[in-house]
Amino acid sequence: MSVNVIARNTIIWIAEKRGLIVIDLHCHMLPGIDDGAMDLSVSLAMARMFVADGVTVVACTPHILPGLYHNTGPQIKQAIAALQAELNQADIPLQLTSGADNHVVPDFVAGLQSGHLLSLGDTRYVLVEPPHHTAPARLEDLFFEIMVAGYVPILTHPERLTWIRSHYEIFQRMANAGVWMQLTAGSLIGAFGRGPKYWSEKMIGEGIVQIISTDAHDMKGRPPILGKGRRAAAKLVGETEAEHMVLTRPQGVIANVPPSDLPAPLAVDLSSARGEGHQRSSAAGNGNGFADRMRRRFFG
Repeated sequence: MSVNVIARNTIIWIAEKRGLIVIDLHCHMLPGIDDGAMDLSVSLAMARMFVADGVTVVACTPHILPGLYHNTGPQIKQAIAALQAELNQADIPLQLTSGADNHVVPDFVAGLQSGHLLSLGDTRYVLVEPPHHTAPARLEDLFFEIMVAGYVPILTHPERLTWIRSHYEIFQRMANAGVWMQLTAGSLIGAFGRGPKYWSEKMIGEGIVQIISTDAHDMKGRPPILGKGRRAAAKLVGETEAEHMVLTRPQGVIANVPPSDLPAPLAVDLSSARGEGHQRSSAAGNGNGFADRMRRRFFG
């Protein structure tokens, strides 16, 4: 059994032993490595807040952005090991796993394969962050290449991208083709304004969201509030689906379970129903080139 498999099994065993398996797959709590926690004291405070919120496992996912945050896979893993030692020393019962907020770059797949970019816990699941203010050219082609290489791309916080209104059909097409979507917990409670809250609710209502994460950076401006996000989601799609977004699917990600073996998102009619959903068909939505290419690739 490989070291990575042993690590994943250990994380799941620890979580189950504590009776909590709430997992945050997107967080910037490594000290002094990006625009997240400034120092160790902030990292420890964030960890305590996670524990108080019922979170057991956190993926530390600092930015990897050429020209601004020159982090690498090995550097991030070393920083995670150091922070885990500090948590253990402080008796904070939080288990960390590796990952990165991997920004869109032309050689994305090569970066993953070399270990420069990081998937979540060395699994098939990988966070992908598009530019915040500009829709990149050939974005769907990049996600297609990631999927053909055997990964499951998770597009981070699409609801907060300033260009979502003018390009929303791109997200719908990619979701229908198998790209996962991760919303920010704060968006669901209005912490980023009315726009991100609207798009969060719309995407959840359409059944194209798999994961809710904190994307926490500090204790004040962007704190770890996964519980608030979960409760907001439960009001839209019910307790079971909300649990899938913060527990079932994140646990499946850590265990490297194929997406086909995890529950599909629910879609709801938010105009007439709250908390009741219907299972979303994998073929939902109109046909599109991206989805057709993925079907031809994998199913002939």
